Amino acid sequence: MARLGMVIDTKRCVGCQDCVVACKTENRTPEGMNRDWITYATTGKFPKLSLKIQSERCNHCDDPPCVSCCPTGASHVHDWGGVVLVTKDECIGCKACVASCPYDARYIHPDGYADKCTFCIHRVEQGKDPACVSVCPTHCMYFGDLDDPESEVSRLLASRRHYSILPEAGTKPRIFYLE
Repeated sequence: MARLGMVIDTKRCVGCQDCVVACKTENRTPEGMNRDWITYATTGKFPKLSLKIQSERCNHCDDPPCVSCCPTGASHVHDWGGVVLVTKDECIGCKACVASCPYDARYIHPDGYADKCTFCIHRVEQGKDPACVSVCPTHCMYFGDLDDPESEVSRLLASRRHYSILPEAGTKPRIFYLE
């Protein structure tokens, strides 16, 4: 079975937010809410400054606390690819998953259910990339099977230094950032 994940090259991301707009358009995300976002971090001391830009979203963890804390089972791991999803009709909007996510990747939709990135599983099941990956003008985002050693994501992770956000949370995230 596939283990879907994403690799983002921080050296190529320019923070244009095309991924954010594509996600909002593809998934009809409500005004003021996002399934993905861009973060900026400046380090160093003038005049030797460094800017790190990251496109962030749900990390579709191998050990997702949002799934284990869900009282109704609305938050679950998809059979194919291990993508973490929410069945909106089963969600009671209790916010336990929102509180348990160390990545702040969930929000409560105005219709009362938890919402988040789905890796555009509806597109992936049709053989397409997630919307964010498909529109990236710098081609800094890669998507694929982390368990397939021949996949582009696996080859990138084997050939470049990389990190994930908050590995100390123990969630085993599937979003990796190339340095």
